[in-house]
Amino acid sequence: MRIALVAMSGVRVRNDELRALGVTLPGFVERGEVIASMPSLALLSIAAATPPRHEIVYHEVRDLGDSPPEGFDLVAISTYTAQANEAYEIADLCRSRGSRVVLGGLHVSQVPAEALPHADAVVIGEGERLWPSVVRDAERGRLARTYRESIPGLLDLSSTPVPRFDLLDPSRYNRLTIQTHRGCPHDCEFCGASKLFAPGFRQKTVDRVLREIDAVESVAPRPFLELADDNTFVDRAWSKEFLRRIAPRRLRWFTESDVSIADDPELLDLLAASGCRQVLIGLESPGRAALDGIDARNWKLRRHDRVVRAVDAIQSRGVSVNGCLIVGLDAHGPEVFDEVRAFVEASGIADVQVTVPTPLPGTRLLDRLRREGRLLREAPWDQCTLFDVTFVPKRMSPRDLEDGMRSLFLDLYSAEAVARRRRRFLARTHGAGAPGAA
Repeated sequence: MRIALVAMSGVRVRNDELRALGVTLPGFVERGEVIASMPSLALLSIAAATPPRHEIVYHEVRDLGDSPPEGFDLVAISTYTAQANEAYEIADLCRSRGSRVVLGGLHVSQVPAEALPHADAVVIGEGERLWPSVVRDAERGRLARTYRESIPGLLDLSSTPVPRFDLLDPSRYNRLTIQTHRGCPHDCEFCGASKLFAPGFRQKTVDRVLREIDAVESVAPRPFLELADDNTFVDRAWSKEFLRRIAPRRLRWFTESDVSIADDPELLDLLAASGCRQVLIGLESPGRAALDGIDARNWKLRRHDRVVRAVDAIQSRGVSVNGCLIVGLDAHGPEVFDEVRAFVEASGIADVQVTVPTPLPGTRLLDRLRREGRLLREAPWDQCTLFDVTFVPKRMSPRDLEDGMRSLFLDLYSAEAVARRRRRFLARTHGAGAPGAA
């Protein structure tokens, strides 16, 4: 069979004012362009699980224009919530031109009934485990309508085939992705990440992760890696072995973590020496009140008073922190925007990402906002960009939240503000003689 894999990528802000700002604000544009230019690790993974007798072609949706892939026996589309409606349109076009379509990914796994009218089959759960059955049935002309894991969470991640990075033209991407685990021990109300596939935390062996890095380096010498992880350093023993073993490779890489890594000076020293350039950390709110109940065990609330010291400990090694803050949480009134400005200045974080609460399918946040009648519209998928307001905040109006976001963007993402934060970061790391500074 000829199989097309279609990756839905990119961040598309729907708010006209924020979208207009996005083309001029360097600090916002940079991260958006990084995300938009990364390939789909999910599709590369199912490509690796496809028997070699089948021909596979990988497409980025941005390259298709108005023409869907034609002449394929099977088209697989993996999508996230913000691109779901666009994915359905492409699926409908492909089916109208004779291709069978399979839809999968986090969004589809949470709302399979919504996706079914647009597909010949829907994959609900982890693709590596289910895809071989899809291909077998498609080859026999007997596609089932749905493919679902009977017991989620049983997939041994170390047993899965290495993603097919050879399908990519690496010159088209500024970062390539690998994944070391799925899941996170923190149960945040808004989290729509890999834990939605299955409960618990599962990690690949270090040897298995090194095989993925080898595969990336075989197609892209000296790549910049982004770890598609929710919280990389949960297992300290694993983390230290991983960092020691990648240090000789002189890699450059980015990942996500929580602030607890700052509790372990040995880990931070290894992190810097391994080539890590930045860690993205969900700090969520500058004030304590909004953190109450944000995760099931109030872990982030209990760590709040140590955040600034943690940021300094990490950045003193030459590893920058991208601090993620959410505005519009239930405890936030209009004063939160000035609190964010003050926190960014006081904490010294090198980079900052500001988003609004986003009710993604499968999250407790969506369930709660729906119960409370606070959704501005049902299934606002195209606005689930992390930057568009889709609900009524408790202590301000939706317009107040939109205006406050716009004002924050102007202040935090201007060329001057970005340069000032990075100068301060470099001065701090060089002054400390940080081994990871570069």
